[in-house]
Formats: sequence, C-alpha cells, structure tokens
Amino acid sequence: MPRNKVLVLGGNFGGLTAALAVHHELEGDVEVRVVSASDHFLFNPSLIWLPFGKRKAADITFPLAPTFEAHGVDFVHGEATQLHLDEKKVTTTAGTYDYDYLVVATGYRNDYDVVAGLGPSGNAYGITTLEDAIRAGEGWRRFLDAPGDIVVGATQGAGCFGAAYEYLFNVSHQLRKAGLKKRVKLSFVSPEPFLGHFGIGGLPHGESLLGMFLKKEGITAYMDVGIDRIDEGRMVLDGGRAITFAYAMVVPPFLGQEVVRTATQIADAKGYVAVRDTYQSDAYDDVYAVGIAAAVPVPWQTSTPLGIPKTGFPTERMAHVAAKNIAAQIRGETPRAHEEFGDMPAVCVMDAGNNGVIILADKMLPPRKHGVLIPGPQAHAMKLAFEKYFLWKARHGYVSLP
Repeated sequence: MPRNKVLVLGGNFGGLTAALAVHHELEGDVEVRVVSASDHFLFNPSLIWLPFGKRKAADITFPLAPTFEAHGVDFVHGEATQLHLDEKKVTTTAGTYDYDYLVVATGYRNDYDVVAGLGPSGNAYGITTLEDAIRAGEGWRRFLDAPGDIVVGATQGAGCFGAAYEYLFNVSHQLRKAGLKKRVKLSFVSPEPFLGHFGIGGLPHGESLLGMFLKKEGITAYMDVGIDRIDEGRMVLDGGRAITFAYAMVVPPFLGQEVVRTATQIADAKGYVAVRDTYQSDAYDDVYAVGIAAAVPVPWQTSTPLGIPKTGFPTERMAHVAAKNIAAQIRGETPRAHEEFGDMPAVCVMDAGNNGVIILADKMLPPRKHGVLIPGPQAHAMKLAFEKYFLWKARHGYVSLP
C-alpha cells in the first residue's frame, strides 16, 4: 500500500517543526515533502541585532535541504503559486505536487500599504525580514555619520510589538555606546492602548515596568495612536502631530501570503486560514494551517486597531498539534490534540541591549491565573543562549526538544 503524502508549505518555524514532527510521529512511515520559497531557515528573533553589526546573516540562518534530507524529508526550493484544494494538489514554481494532507505554514508578508511612506523604498526602515534588517543596518551606519532624532514604533494593525520594543531599547543602548545618548531625542509610537499591551492584553505591572524603562532611557512614548504617513524625516500621526527624525524604524502589520489569500475556500481577505483548535481548517479536514497563516480571533476592541503576535513559540505549538493530528488521521484515528491559541502559555524574552525582561504567563490571552515580567541582565543572557540553542536544535532537526 502506498504511503500517505504530507505536503508542507513553508520551511521556517512552523513548516520545519510540522514536517519533522509528523515524520517522527509516524516513525518515517509517511512521505513528507516541504516546499519553501526560501532555501534557508531564518531565526527571526535575532533580526533586532543585525542592523548594529551584532549579527550577520550567516549567524542566524542555515540551509534547509541538509536538515530535511538527514531526516528523510524531501525538500523543494520553490514557491507555491496555487492551491487546488478539491483536487488535493498544489502548483509551485518547481512543479505540481499532490497530497493527502496539507500544512500551510507560509508565514507572513509585510503590509506596507497601511501607511504611506513605508516599504523598502519608503522613508522608514523595518526589521521583520532579513532584507529589511540589512537595509536598516545600512541606514544606521549613515545615521552615525550624521546623527539626529530617532523614532521607533509600530503602525496601526501591527502585532509584532516585541520586536518594536526590543529594537527601541537596543537603539538606546547603541546610542549610549556611541556617545550620542544626550544628543538624540528618542521616541516610541505604538497603537497599543498602553505600554506593555504587546497585542496580548498586557500583564500585571507591565505598564509600570516599561514606563520605568522608558523614563530611565529618556524615551518619549506616543501610545494608542496610528500613523497617518511617513514623509522624509517626518512622521505624521493621526490627528496631525508630527515628529521629525533622522532615523526611523517602524514595524508594519503582517498579512498571509498571496497564494493563501486567493484560496478563498479557506482564507480570509488577509490571507489567514480559519482553523479549529486542532489546527485543521474549518473547510477541509485534510488541510492544516499554523503560525501566521492561522487566523486568530482578537478578543477585544481597541480605539486604534492592533493585531496579535503569532510568531515563534505559538507557531511551534500549533505545528506540534497539527503533526499529532495528521499522524492520528493517517493511523485511522480521530484527531485528539487540541489547543486554543489563547490557552497556550506566554513565554518570551525581550532583549534591551545589555538588559531585558522575561515574560511568562499561564495563558497567551486573558483571563489568566498568573503572569509575570522579570527584568534584569539575565534576560539578555538568556536570549543569547536561546538563540544558540534553538539554531542548534533546528539545524539538527531535534524538534521534539523543548
């Protein structure tokens, strides 16, 4: 009897974890193929350091093919262009592949249209892709030759607030190292209703802790506000207030990939797939979505729109749930692994240059029983250690490790 075919779209956190986990769950008695537009894994959390020369691309990437091949998983370097869900096929730039089970782990694309002046040719830098971070580094080196004021922040609809805060505090640290701290006015702009909301509703004492961080670093915060446009050297907020700058980094909202958005049987207008707590799509039992590709309902309304962070730890959790359920279906069993996004633990380490904050909570979204923020230099050391550990784990395909 031919073995079942599992096709995974995407090779980063969600795709790599799902592909290797389902292969291990079934002890290799399955055909797993990964199709990825990139042939390298990227450890996105370290992009905050690249603009300052603390990391190079080679430090935070590795080629995917050797990892998958070492575990008996077929790897295809190509981009999915069309999902034929009723025919159980996917067209890619490298050919057309059929499947018995499909995992959509295609990650995100930046929504630059939300604010005029964003984007690679715009007036503010980004750090959410490797190319963005490289450009931000080029801009930083030019800034050091002609210093001025700096704005760091996130637009309305953004959900990756951790990266914005980390970059803010790393900028402050780098200014101090360069002897520019007293010469530069540093501002932070965010759609969050309060400091430390993070798109997850905040945690106890988070607002006061981050408020102390900002006061200590002399940073001015503009909260609960959208950005109208970013002109050259000038950010205009909703309501007309303008902030001038010599350097700006802004985190945009994320969207699902276009190939997913056009699969209207499963995806919404943003390219996110509606899923159950098994991470099966609502429309097809044999189609799964994990990470950014999975739609997560926002349990609140805010005066300025904002999203929810789904990268990193939550993506891995979703991928493991999906892998267990695919393995169950292949064995002829009912999928029994369940985990609502909001019920996942919140685990994050926010770096601040030579300091940081460890963020822990029993649930990603409220109501929670407990949550805590632990500040101190140990957070910076922990983030450095985790980067090394995770890259080692991922490169060797040890996805069953925590």
